[in-house]
Amino acid sequence: MTTAITQLTADTAQRHLLLNMTDNGSLATPGQELFVVRRGEGPYVEDADGKRYIDGLSGLYCCQLGYSYGPEFAEAAERQLRELCYSPLWSGSAHPAAIELAERLSRIAPVHIEHTFFSSGGAEAVETAWKIARRYHALRGEPSRTKAIARRGAYHGLTIGTLSLTDDPGLTEPYGPPAIDTRFVSNTNRFGLAPEFADDEVYTARLLTELEDAILAEGPETVAMLIAEPVQNRGGCITPPDGYWQGLRALADRYGFLLVADEVITAFGRVGEWFGGDRYGARPDIITVAKGITAGYAPMGATLVGTKVTEVINRPGAVLNHGYTFAGHPLSAAIALRSLEIMERDRILENVRGLQDGLAQRMAALKDLGIVGDVRGTGFFYACELVGDLDDGGFSDSARAELVVDLIPRRLREAGLLARVYNRSAPLVQIAPPLISDHALLDRIAAIIADTLAEASARL
Repeated sequence: MTTAITQLTADTAQRHLLLNMTDNGSLATPGQELFVVRRGEGPYVEDADGKRYIDGLSGLYCCQLGYSYGPEFAEAAERQLRELCYSPLWSGSAHPAAIELAERLSRIAPVHIEHTFFSSGGAEAVETAWKIARRYHALRGEPSRTKAIARRGAYHGLTIGTLSLTDDPGLTEPYGPPAIDTRFVSNTNRFGLAPEFADDEVYTARLLTELEDAILAEGPETVAMLIAEPVQNRGGCITPPDGYWQGLRALADRYGFLLVADEVITAFGRVGEWFGGDRYGARPDIITVAKGITAGYAPMGATLVGTKVTEVINRPGAVLNHGYTFAGHPLSAAIALRSLEIMERDRILENVRGLQDGLAQRMAALKDLGIVGDVRGTGFFYACELVGDLDDGGFSDSARAELVVDLIPRRLREAGLLARVYNRSAPLVQIAPPLISDHALLDRIAAIIADTLAEASARL
């Protein structure tokens, strides 16, 4: 039931607020009402009507620590704001919070990553990676390296530049030709492939052969970088086979392009490590991060750069003509430092590592349901790929409308769980709970999903 307060808030939003990735004109349509989150506590949020929900998506993969550390972050923010509210990282100027944070990140990053370029979010971090890659190759006398390689179905941001690294026409076509010439290769989702590809060695060989063929077809001398997530978010928590990241590193070294790990989602504990690539033996040249770096308490992004690259772009006289007004903002930097301190003090990574096997078992059990075709993920990051009522596993229009668009998201929310339900060619239910979640809460999340999908299965 919608209260008068909620309706007033929704009406005001309809008149004045443009939401991200939203059919804003339909918010006044019955059944499409605005969902207003009023407050949070622990791993829960509360809506404007006072109903409490498990935040099964950590906001938008941001709130690693949930919502109860406000007083600690407020103290850090007050201390910083009393000392210095703003100073740019521009033209030879810096401030202590950004310097300290850059040094702190170098201590948890892979050993060859020593420098950080700050930004305001993930898309800016990825754009920065592209610019650094172009600058690196130009300074080395290879200005012809103007192409990127990305993986099908991946998402790396919504700026004009980062859209070029996405092959979804629904996102790209409204804005014209891509700013970056990008070639797309397969991601690591093996669901629906021949049984032989269940073998990691066979599957990795296939993926790397396809990639090498693409590099040779484009011309190795034209490729500036390859970008990939350690666990691909879009398409449903797609993990890599053994040897994949080592193979990417070998091809990057062989053909001279830079390897970029997009860790905007997977960094800072999401898969039980500071960086998701650490789980898979990745050795990228550049790492992009955002979201969990501040646990959602302030906006921030960062591009972490390896010594191979900085030895070139930091040559005397080589100006990096790139920057953002709020890059490394003192407030965000102070909050990021406090977040890293809390994660270490409260053993957040250890919590994920200790509970991830149990969550994996609970999620794997969902494959017994008729509507679930595949379950994949790792750490505190999982997705169920749904299959429908057609012989090829797809959904008829009526089944999609009834189950994926209506019943599943409605039942999840009625049961008090905020999760992500994708309504695309491969519908998905995805979770990424706060890293402070305990065993009982993870069991509750899995149980709600199981009950919801069991009902949906019965209606197929």
